[in-house]
Amino acid sequence: MRKICLSVAGFFLLLFSGFAQNSSKDSSNYKSRKLTFEEANFVTSYYHQDGNNSAVTGGIGTEKLSDYSGAFDVKLIKYDKLQRKHNFDIEIGIDHYTSASSDKVDPNTISSASHSDTRIYPSINWTMENETKGNTIGAGFSASSEFDYGSLGMSLSFAKKTANKNGEFSIKLQAYLDNLKYILPIELRPQGSSTDENSYDKKKRDSYSASLSYSQIINQRLQIMFLADLIYQQGYLGLPFHRVYFLDNSLHVENLPDTRLKIPLGFRANYFIGDKMIVRGFYRYYHDDWGLNAHTIDLETPIKITPFFSIAPFYRYYNQTAVKYFAPYQNHKLADQFYTSNYDLSRFNSNFLGAGFRIAPPKGVFGNKHINMLELRYGHYKKSNDMHSDIVSLHLKFK
Repeated sequence: MRKICLSVAGFFLLLFSGFAQNSSKDSSNYKSRKLTFEEANFVTSYYHQDGNNSAVTGGIGTEKLSDYSGAFDVKLIKYDKLQRKHNFDIEIGIDHYTSASSDKVDPNTISSASHSDTRIYPSINWTMENETKGNTIGAGFSASSEFDYGSLGMSLSFAKKTANKNGEFSIKLQAYLDNLKYILPIELRPQGSSTDENSYDKKKRDSYSASLSYSQIINQRLQIMFLADLIYQQGYLGLPFHRVYFLDNSLHVENLPDTRLKIPLGFRANYFIGDKMIVRGFYRYYHDDWGLNAHTIDLETPIKITPFFSIAPFYRYYNQTAVKYFAPYQNHKLADQFYTSNYDLSRFNSNFLGAGFRIAPPKGVFGNKHINMLELRYGHYKKSNDMHSDIVSLHLKFK
């Protein structure tokens, strides 16, 4: 995994260097009709979690998991003959995880197929902005592939600025068409069934969403945004290797409704306190027809220590109710039509606390003029059911 990331990083660095040399000839007043490099970003992170409520083993057992990820994106721009600005964002991401709980899908093996996996997810997004009229349209395509899951995504978007350019309305439509392998726990597989990865049945899951937002600059210090989403899912919405143990100790596979309607509503505000501090606040209310209601409060306060160095402490509080179909280990009744012991669908609250450190020296990071920003972030997450995790990430921006 590390060799893959370094090789891809080396290729992108060569690409950035070539683009940077070409774009250095442009003046600030010239709008090139050739495709030119704007910026690129490399983000990598390490995530580790632990807990004792694994859905794979019926709501009990280890949740230990480690994930290494890396993502590269390149942003290119050009102007057409009507002086409309075209933005192209090309990204490829790679995740690799190891999971002790997922290995319990087949505990008789030394390491089952789900013990570790690598996910690759490329995407490309395009927008066209008419800066004179204040209109922007866009489209995107994405894909994701791993051992037991594949997904294709598509999006369309439209944004319109107000006459004074202080407000903007946007709408985005998205669709994700997923296929997952129906991998049952080993003890529930039919006798004599093949363990070949190509022999598993497949289930479909489709997700459709419409996202609306309105942003407004109130004054030089305050900016606000209202957000609303409508998300509809249909198909197989559980996971076949999530065990559920009933009151009589019988074992079943998680069974959930084949449709789900989600409605998140949010509000965001940024307030500039002088030139050295920003308060960023976010609140979201979430409701779905499975009975889950949730509240999220997020605060971040970037503070500029020097003109080129800043620190940004952040905190997020989250609280949710349980879905109608959740019960702990050996608490489901035989009469239950739908059932899960996945603690992600249980009642809990959580806290996420950390800080980011950002440097953007005028001569470039490490003296390299093409690397104009470095950000390092660390966060600690803890749920009320004793599940906890840590994440550290690194972000490099190339110009």
